[in-house]
Amino acid sequence: MTNRIIVDPVTRIEGHLRIEAETGADGVITSAASTGTMVRGLEIILKGRDPRDAWAFAQRICGVCTLVHGIASVRAVEDALKYTIPPNAQLIRNLMIGAQYVHDHVMHFYHLHALDWVDVMSALKADPKRTSELAQSISSYAKSSPGYFADVQKKLKTFVEGGQYGIFGNGYWGHSAYKLPPEANLMAVAHYLDALVWQREVVKLHAIFGGKNPHPNVLVGGVPCAISIHPGQGSQGKGGQSATAVNLVGLETVRNIIQLMRDFVDQVYLPDTLAIAGFYKDWAKQGEGVGNFMTYGDFPEKGTGDLLIPAGVILDRKLDKIHDIDLHAADQVQEFVNHSWYDYSVGKDKGLHPYQGETKFNYTGPQPPYQHIDSSQPYSWLKTPRWKGKPVEVGPLARVLMLYAKGHQPTRELAGMALKKLDLPLEALYSTLGRTAARTLETKLIADAMPAWFDALMSNIKAGDLATFNDTLWEPASWPKTAQGVGYMEAPRGGLAHWIVIKDGKIDNYQAVVPSTWNAGPVDTLGQHGPYEAALQGHQVVDPKQPIEILRTIHSFDPCIACAVHLLDVEGQEIAAAKA
Repeated sequence: MTNRIIVDPVTRIEGHLRIEAETGADGVITSAASTGTMVRGLEIILKGRDPRDAWAFAQRICGVCTLVHGIASVRAVEDALKYTIPPNAQLIRNLMIGAQYVHDHVMHFYHLHALDWVDVMSALKADPKRTSELAQSISSYAKSSPGYFADVQKKLKTFVEGGQYGIFGNGYWGHSAYKLPPEANLMAVAHYLDALVWQREVVKLHAIFGGKNPHPNVLVGGVPCAISIHPGQGSQGKGGQSATAVNLVGLETVRNIIQLMRDFVDQVYLPDTLAIAGFYKDWAKQGEGVGNFMTYGDFPEKGTGDLLIPAGVILDRKLDKIHDIDLHAADQVQEFVNHSWYDYSVGKDKGLHPYQGETKFNYTGPQPPYQHIDSSQPYSWLKTPRWKGKPVEVGPLARVLMLYAKGHQPTRELAGMALKKLDLPLEALYSTLGRTAARTLETKLIADAMPAWFDALMSNIKAGDLATFNDTLWEPASWPKTAQGVGYMEAPRGGLAHWIVIKDGKIDNYQAVVPSTWNAGPVDTLGQHGPYEAALQGHQVVDPKQPIEILRTIHSFDPCIACAVHLLDVEGQEIAAAKA
């Protein structure tokens, strides 16, 4: 007997995602389908526009990965025009991307993923004194007194008794899959609330360098913020420095924010991850996926051309052989649409490199609300990207494995510490639990790298180098008649790249392949499933009406279904359309 479990929409993610899973009589998932149920059309919107403006549109692909599409976009234009940027601009970009990682990963752990492991209602039964003892046993975090946890418990009780569950509504509270004792649950709920306050300070780094958050400003040729060493000037300070430039006060604020991030990661996020993981070690044996991993690389190191996160592909778990990746090569990265609601002029069964990529809609699927997705037919608004014909996983696990394989000593030491504490082998990383832990480990690695980037920036400033923008190629008259380039980066959710083709100073083609396309895309022409679909196979679902097992693995990828949103009325009719 086959049973079908449908989770639609998957919540605590960005975008609209539907998961359908089939189980046998024993409740074990035998197959799964991942469906992106919203269309994205930004590539079409970008055609014919000035390449220097592309980032402002592309960045709106997502409001959660708020910086990364802007960075990928300006890097694509810079690659096409062979456009170098000043060292200060690269350091500031590293700091902004690093802050995005730390902010995004902490928020994901506590506010999107933790509720798969933490029973919020159980926290009402906790003893605040024992909770304090637990918290102090794993960390030196200041907010660990019995009175503090008693106050958090009282606040939670007020929510529950008033029927105002708010963000804790519709949870699977009391599910047999929850294993944390009440005190661990109360500690996690307290840190959930602390992270909400913490993140308000962290986002100020983007506002200082990019003017605002979300969607900070970026710039082809550098960064949009000037640097001033004269705080408190009028509308125009010495040397032509604007009063809106980043001055020494702003830079000191950045220094303090970096320390704030590191303290929370060291004292709260990392200890909580290890503490919670200790109760769920059985999840170190399930949820791997395809066994192939890819990174584009990111965080250029000063003056060396090396990347903190290296680029490459790992196939079949073989960490002793790293395959080179070429994002320009026509036979490496390709997107297929055989199971997507798109068409290609060359036919649905052929793949296209993004330089030749097409965004042609051909929706012939079921109308929402969907009753059933037929995975033998097109069933998603996501395309199916492949590297040399193979499905690959991108994201924190891919990056930690790549760093480990390349012999990065801090990664090996940190991973070794975590695995030893949990009494798990290296193979445990290939799992739902490993993916979640990898996100925490890389957060610490990147947070620890940020002071060096900041110190290098300050050294340049003290030496008199204030340049943040290169204007040598700013005017289209200096551009070649045709050009193409790719801007890549490691977004928090994985390898992200934008490909651009420029003709006569305008965008002729633009294609973005986002991390969740790699991970969540539908099955390909060879019957190879992507990471989401493959990772769910073999899971045993205890209660089909509360499929927490599906949510745990899907949330471990941190889905971000990049899209363009249509506004509909209750009858499904379009009532408004925004045109730029």
